[in-house]
Order: sequence, then structure tokens, then C-alpha cells
Amino acid sequence: MATSSTKSRERVARNFIRSYGRSRFRRLLEALAANESGQIIADEFGVSRERVRQWKNTFGTVITLYQVHPEVERILRERRAIPEGGAQQVG
Repeated sequence: MATSSTKSRERVARNFIRSYGRSRFRRLLEALAANESGQIIADEFGVSRERVRQWKNTFGTVITLYQVHPEVERILRERRAIPEGGAQQVG
């Protein structure tokens, strides 16, 4: 069974398509996914930045990912001889 938030998202999405068209909806989702500026999107659609923020929160979820560069991971995997006394030298 669909939750009220699911129905709300569907309603807003259908209203957007009715007002702007399916291709513009696709364009909005691509712009949001590409992390384009809210002001640029607002200007393109003739709405406020606040409306763009509302759409962004309604149509998807922002996920932030921190990915370590391979060369840094490689350094982490390196093994150095540990000097007597147990402390590893830095530098």
C-alpha cells in the first residue's frame, strides 16, 4: 500500500508533467542529478530557487559519497618495516 508521502510525490510529479511536459520533467531530474545550481534551474523554469529546492526534496534524495583516491588507498596498504621499539617513523 502506498504511503501518503508516496502519493504526494506522485501527485507533484504528475502536476509538474501536466504543467511543463514530460521532456521538461526529465530535464529537471537530469539537472538535479548533475547538481546544477538551483538558481540556474530556477531561471530555466521561471520559478524561484525555493520551488527548485522543494522539487529536489520531493523527487529524490541527495546522497553524498566520499571516495578515497586509489593512490591513497595503495599507500594505506603499503607495509613498512616497523623499527625496534614498535613505533613507526613518519616521513
